[in-house]
Amino acid sequence: MIPAHVGYIMDGNGRWAERRGLPRSAGYAEGLKAMLRVLRRTEERGVRVATVYAFSSENFARPEEESSAIADVVERWNRSYDGGWKVTYMGELSRFSERLRESVALVVGRTAENEGLRLNIALGYGGREDIVNAARRAAAKGEIDSASFENCLSSAGLPPLDLIVRSGGEKRLSGFMLYEAAYSELYFTDALWPDMTEEDVDDALGEFARRTRKFGA
Repeated sequence: MIPAHVGYIMDGNGRWAERRGLPRSAGYAEGLKAMLRVLRRTEERGVRVATVYAFSSENFARPEEESSAIADVVERWNRSYDGGWKVTYMGELSRFSERLRESVALVVGRTAENEGLRLNIALGYGGREDIVNAARRAAAKGEIDSASFENCLSSAGLPPLDLIVRSGGEKRLSGFMLYEAAYSELYFTDALWPDMTEEDVDDALGEFARRTRKFGA
């Protein structure tokens, strides 16, 4: 059994750098390498959609140097990516620089017709804020039921979130897709994100395949 949609909480980049005597900002370049490695294996295993938690709404409170390092990695990748994945974004992009927003529009437009892995990047995203905003939009339309509400979430149009994988040893969601996570399977690993390998992906998908999903029954 292969999940249709996997979410990755990419935790541990800063700690990875600190353990090597590097500034925390140095961990994000390595984190990008790990993301690409993990996503290639995810696609190889037959997963159709992956959402990665790149920057939460709470991360804006981090030191400017660290926030800027993350934004720089994202912008450079957006401008250089020319592969076969279909890239989309969700989150409060208005809180980022115009250059970063331009790079998002560039990669989204360039990959819109791609038929490979759907890579959805959560940037400036918070699950609670997304739920509140969806409720406002649904209320404005005068339609308050589960279907209309879900169509107002940032994840509208994506398949159900089957599996969430969090690296770094922490066992919490940290605001990641809280509504969508209701019946997701959760998988936690102590590996720091830059150390994630293809084998870690295989382990997570293998654990998912062994579980019996009951969806509250």
